[in-house]
Amino acid sequence: MFTDMVGFTAMAQKDEARALALLEEQRKLVRRVLPNFGGSEVKTIGDAFLVEFESALDATKCAYEIQRAAKEHNEGVKADGMIRLRIGVHLGDVVSANGDISGDAVNVASRIEPLAEEGGVSVSRQVYDQVHNKVEFGFSSLGPKILKNVSDVVEVFKIEMPGERPVPMAVDHKRIAVLPFVNMSPDPNDSFFADGITEEIISTVSSMKGFSVISRTSVMGYKGTTKKMTEIGRELQVGSLLEGSLRKAGNRIRLTAQLIDANSDRHVWSQSYDRDLDDVFAVQTDIAMRVANALSVSILSEEKERLEKKPTESSAAHTQYLKGKYYLNRRGLEDLEKAAECFRIAVEEDPGFALGYAGLADSNELMAENWQVNVEENYRKSLVNVKKALEIDPDLAEAHSTMGLIYSRDYDYKNAEREFQRAIALNPSYATAHQWYSSLLMYQGKPQEAVREIELAVSLDPFSMIINLNNGLVHLNRRDYDRGLVLLKAAIELNPGDPFIHMAASWAYSRKRMKEESLREYDLSYKMLGKEFPATKVMRSVIEAAFEEDKSKLMALLPELQRVVGTPTGPSMLDMASFNMLAGNLDEGFAWLDRAFATKEPNLGLVMFFEEFDAVRQDPRYLALIERLHVHPPPPLGTATGTS
Repeated sequence: MFTDMVGFTAMAQKDEARALALLEEQRKLVRRVLPNFGGSEVKTIGDAFLVEFESALDATKCAYEIQRAAKEHNEGVKADGMIRLRIGVHLGDVVSANGDISGDAVNVASRIEPLAEEGGVSVSRQVYDQVHNKVEFGFSSLGPKILKNVSDVVEVFKIEMPGERPVPMAVDHKRIAVLPFVNMSPDPNDSFFADGITEEIISTVSSMKGFSVISRTSVMGYKGTTKKMTEIGRELQVGSLLEGSLRKAGNRIRLTAQLIDANSDRHVWSQSYDRDLDDVFAVQTDIAMRVANALSVSILSEEKERLEKKPTESSAAHTQYLKGKYYLNRRGLEDLEKAAECFRIAVEEDPGFALGYAGLADSNELMAENWQVNVEENYRKSLVNVKKALEIDPDLAEAHSTMGLIYSRDYDYKNAEREFQRAIALNPSYATAHQWYSSLLMYQGKPQEAVREIELAVSLDPFSMIINLNNGLVHLNRRDYDRGLVLLKAAIELNPGDPFIHMAASWAYSRKRMKEESLREYDLSYKMLGKEFPATKVMRSVIEAAFEEDKSKLMALLPELQRVVGTPTGPSMLDMASFNMLAGNLDEGFAWLDRAFATKEPNLGLVMFFEEFDAVRQDPRYLALIERLHVHPPPPLGTATGTS
């Protein structure tokens, strides 16, 4: 954070004593606020402050509070006694030396500070991305700016200070969020039904190509919210919001829905429905069509035909499907087992229910991939079930996406790409398809395309922890460690209690050779996991040995690591290859790569990006692996690949 007093030089020339007295007042005011937000005063430069913070959120809140306090101070004070400040906030890494900090991040903060109005705060796009959905005040874009001695163009935003009229950001009204429908049912256990209807309306609206629809993960955080529609619209950067309520009693439902202009909080359309449970699909279709009509979105004939097609005639099967989706979205092992059981009952009730088979396939896939449970059997079941879903409904985007994941795992990248592209063509707003496609592109050695797809996923599901985590990993894998770490910090803010994000952050810090920070993040991860995953202890020793460049210590740890390969927090086969390469044990490293290829470890394509393999890029065994994987040649050494 960089602060500056407006007109101080002119005041000092006119009345030096008065200027110095006001300077002291300003310093007292700023120093009174800084400790409340963990601000570390690096130095003062004349009338300016340079301050460092642990997070962008703390810095932004502090800047806002300083300006609020200055405004309060100025009330009733003569013009020559007013504290007039401008503040700039930027996010980035700095170099610390001799009690000072330097680097591009400091330069950018100092360059955007003059862009703030008197009494205002300007922030960079990097800061805005981290904080805009976590603060009570709004922002207005000042557009891209070319800054002196800064090579990249920086988009700058201004904070809307108290008393200012907000300047609405231009957001397309066809970018829409469907908020969680309120459960009004007598039985609170029916809340899964309201959640399920919300998700199905999201899916229905998403199937129309004229819309960009925010994903379920990001909207469910607003369940029970008291926030204003304009505030939610600003946080999600949408132009339209659909909200409603649902009451289920026996075989009857009462559903209300209303479409709201997110910029003006104006009601655009509303409708109530009293129907039998069997008519719920017709209600969802009618809502989607009315929303399209209200927002002047043309519905293609094939889209209309698909909208009117009922996925099942069985209300019992549909109810079980909604329960299965509820548990599937929770992602815990017991939840996935419950989800699989619900989907199994759903397809027993209706053997022609494609969505039920797709849900069952996803449950099998996640139990194998995330929890290492009956891996081969669950992978086999996933393939059988997704094929069944596509046999029943060849236009099911979710099933094509899961099929793409299966092909990707089998190194059949050509067919995987076809399936992901088909899923995205059927449902351009399906964030998970963009996320998985991004991973495939990274495995293929196409980092620029991977960044494009993961950024699309983030725009569609901005509050998804797993998508934000993958966004960070994509940049880490292309060796853009600074950007990757910033994005991982954003994922941590979304879910600070997830141990696996901290594990990824530990890896990021290790790549930047920041031992203390790397071990801190790993210890956080280990503490969260507890004794359930003993592999974390030996992995910590590996990190220490790698930092110490102690090859003998690393070699001594390898047998212990080998015993925990494949466990949820243990090393992958690619990790084992990397550790052996670091230890100088090249033959064993290549042996692990062969095992990874034979067992179709899904992230093996990343071998071309890992620093450990730089020394063996001309080895025939390395080149043979690249050829077997059908991936692009390795990118140039020592640089981040592509641009974001």
